[in-house]
Amino acid sequence: MPFFFVEYTDNIKEEANITKLLEEIHNVLMERDSIFPIGGLRSRAIELKEYRVADGAEDDAFVHAQLKIGAGRSEEVKKDVCDALFEVMKEHFHPVMSKRYLALSMELIEFSEAGTYKQNNIHNRFKK
Repeated sequence: MPFFFVEYTDNIKEEANITKLLEEIHNVLMERDSIFPIGGLRSRAIELKEYRVADGAEDDAFVHAQLKIGAGRSEEVKKDVCDALFEVMKEHFHPVMSKRYLALSMELIEFSEAGTYKQNNIHNRFKK
């Protein structure tokens, strides 16, 4: 953990550079490897082809992200990482937002370990 999901409307695909965004997100999370083990980081992007924004009168766009983490981190840690991630999103999409209507949002989702199943040998590469 953590997992980062980003949904974006297809009308910004050419200018969004989502691959770069995911790299920037991972950089923020890897800076906090004592909190979020690098071997557990996952991100994915979902391009939305069917959507409606506001009144539908303009070619509006949106980007919505979710950060999913296991429960147990302090409020201070959660705020720090969410502030940093949302700042990355704002900076990344600033050029797009300066040319068109765009809504950015992000939410934090915490879940308990109960009901969560996982197996991962990627962590072995990052053991110190």
